[in-house]
Amino acid sequence: MIDNPEHALLPAGLADLLPPYAAHEEELAMRLCGCFASAGYELVKPPLLEFETSLLKGIGADVAGETFRLMDPVSHRMIAVRADVTPQIARLAWRQLNRAPRPLRVMYNGEVLRATVGGTRQKRGFRTVGVELIGSADAAMADAEVILLAAESLLDLGIKDLTIDINVPSMAKSICNTLELAPGKIVVLLQALSRKDRSAIEKIMGSDGSQLLGLISSGGNAEACLDKMENLGLSDDAALLNTRLREVVALVRAAQPTLNLTVDPAETRGFEYHLGVSFAIFSSSAPSELGMGGRYQSSEEEVATGFSLFMDVLTDLVPIGRPESRLYLPFGSPAATSKELRDSGWVVIHGLVPEKEIKSEARRLRCSHFWLEGEVHQSAKTQDVGNE
Repeated sequence: MIDNPEHALLPAGLADLLPPYAAHEEELAMRLCGCFASAGYELVKPPLLEFETSLLKGIGADVAGETFRLMDPVSHRMIAVRADVTPQIARLAWRQLNRAPRPLRVMYNGEVLRATVGGTRQKRGFRTVGVELIGSADAAMADAEVILLAAESLLDLGIKDLTIDINVPSMAKSICNTLELAPGKIVVLLQALSRKDRSAIEKIMGSDGSQLLGLISSGGNAEACLDKMENLGLSDDAALLNTRLREVVALVRAAQPTLNLTVDPAETRGFEYHLGVSFAIFSSSAPSELGMGGRYQSSEEEVATGFSLFMDVLTDLVPIGRPESRLYLPFGSPAATSKELRDSGWVVIHGLVPEKEIKSEARRLRCSHFWLEGEVHQSAKTQDVGNE
């Protein structure tokens, strides 16, 4: 028994998920995984914890600041709780699945835990569902496939007001490298760029900051942005990234002509390990992004692209369907009757003690119907029972 309210408190950013929301999240996750499976993605289930040296290797190092660490009482080595599933998928692709045919298509569905609350997200523990496409010979086609799959899966959930915001987080750094700036100055400039702080960039760069300022001015509608970026005089790696961006936008637009596509070439936040085209998914009805994804270096020999969808946001955004048809089966009813009713689609709630008023007991237990004298009877309208 919990006799002190403080004993029931949870750490900041963590929450219990109760009925009917837990079942709602499960249903949405299964629907998403079904959509991914229909496109050839196969489920993998890496563990929640790994040794720190493994989990934070490669791209995992970029999320080290969000990672919880603790001592394993068995091995006496440091272990870490995943803050992101993608580094684990990179490990699987490099080790256990290194001989699987490429491109490798995998999906995942599991909890993550982050050390801090950041931006518009107020939860540290939540469920993510996503895919990774690893080792494709055509980067633009792979990028377009995962963007379109993310959009399709969310449209299938009934979310109509989607916006896919496509970014190239490494473009600004490529411009800075072309200008041969000192590393410390690059860090300050990228921070200013992420804040869209034009005055800070002008103060540091003067007339040499025209391309960085142009990135800020170019954001907006995808096609209009691409036209503006053609006039920035980009060169070297930045020019190649711009070409890739144009290819991906064209492929997505051809497949989904009505999808709302925007481009923000100045965006750098939240894409720590992304190298090329990246994206975030928004809905005007949600307070934060529905998911994020992009291209990254899976291993020394392979690149990959993928996305994660945030189930806590989707659970709040997508309306819960009609309550299940719950039927109260009075105490003493034959087991064969229970099985027959469940086989026909009812959720059967068994009475565990004799009751005087069966209909009242059915309503108390949120059952829309009850069984009496060999027949189903209605105890209340489904919506009334669900709201009690």
